[in-house]
Amino acid sequence: MDHPSLTKWLYVGLSIKRWLMLLLIGVVIMGLGLSYLLRAFYLTYTFPEWTYYATLQFTPRVLRGFLFIGIASTITLFAGWKLNQSLARTLIGSDTKQDIVDLVYQRRTLDRGPKIVAIGGGTGLSNLLRGLKQYTGNLTAIVTVADDGGSSGRLRRDRFIIPPGDIRNCIAAMAESEPLVTELFQYRFPERKNDEMSGHSFGNLFIAAMAEVTGSMELAIAETSRVLNVRGEIIPASLEDITLSARFNDGTIIEGESKISSKGIAPSSVYINPKNVTANPKAVNAITKADLVLIGPGSLFTSILPNLLVNDISDALLNTKAHKIYISNVATQHGETNNFNASDHYCTIRKHLGSELFANVVLANSNLPVDNFPTEWQSQPVLAPGDADYGDSRLVLLDIVDHERRYRHNGESLASAVMRLYYERDIRTNATVALANQ
Repeated sequence: MDHPSLTKWLYVGLSIKRWLMLLLIGVVIMGLGLSYLLRAFYLTYTFPEWTYYATLQFTPRVLRGFLFIGIASTITLFAGWKLNQSLARTLIGSDTKQDIVDLVYQRRTLDRGPKIVAIGGGTGLSNLLRGLKQYTGNLTAIVTVADDGGSSGRLRRDRFIIPPGDIRNCIAAMAESEPLVTELFQYRFPERKNDEMSGHSFGNLFIAAMAEVTGSMELAIAETSRVLNVRGEIIPASLEDITLSARFNDGTIIEGESKISSKGIAPSSVYINPKNVTANPKAVNAITKADLVLIGPGSLFTSILPNLLVNDISDALLNTKAHKIYISNVATQHGETNNFNASDHYCTIRKHLGSELFANVVLANSNLPVDNFPTEWQSQPVLAPGDADYGDSRLVLLDIVDHERRYRHNGESLASAVMRLYYERDIRTNATVALANQ
């Protein structure tokens, strides 16, 4: 019998001990009632001789009492253990090795986690979310709605909905559903000539269909998240139709998020149309109430900035009391950030927001490769020189790169680093206050 799993029911914070105690009190009262009935029955009825031996009446009453209590305790523990296993198989999965008490404790702990808002897009954001969901259940992803390429762009034009691609990635990253369901949600139909399904993601089609069934994209996201048991919330930056445009130093203007990198160089600036687009109130509210706001990782010009260019969102970011961390990309993006270092990424955001005081911390990768990336990657590691311009932010270098795919972050390492910086912030704040009071 797995005794440790049973003792976990007594852990602090589960809100279960009180109900176990109430259950025990109920059983004791029922036992007292049965004992009164048995005593009354014993005084009015003559039992057969074999009951004398079956009830061990030839032994002292105290010994019989402890013996029966021991037997009852063993049966109760065994029943509790088997019930724990049965519930775990039913609620988590038939092949799981996780106990239901572990799941309950995990959920209770996550519900008390900090309110974290992550702003970005693409694989960078979904990677981060996959790691963060292990630390808190109060997780919000704010995603761009400027995507106009691929499956998302086609659905945006054909169905007149906001692009579902980044939303789909975040749902898949934050889902607690069976792996096969998540894999199905991310499945992309092969490219085939004259095939209307060609290149479409199943998840994109699912969200588009859900939008038509529910009548709105917001309800579609909520219902899809419920179906896939998403841990947290995904919020579009705006519910309006947004076009992202880029201006280059030679005066060229390119309209459309998917076309911006075609010029092969970084734009001098990007902007959205309409300029005064209305932000999603839920996104603004999430930022205002957050304990920690994370900006990035993601494509600088086409994933991160489109969110920040929505006026109410940028205002909320500049005014929130939350701890803010900008997460620099670990690799440059061809056609967008060629030769950019961490400072260049961060300075670009500050320039577009018109503020020197934006993030408290700039987090960059410290584990740089000895050799350059392969030529076919069309990318290079993002350096983070300590003497560069980070405004009023503190530069922190940590090993947050995926060692096998060095153009991506390691989601678990990144989430761990972010949480460490968040909790260290309280220590640094208290130390500063203590020094000021001396």
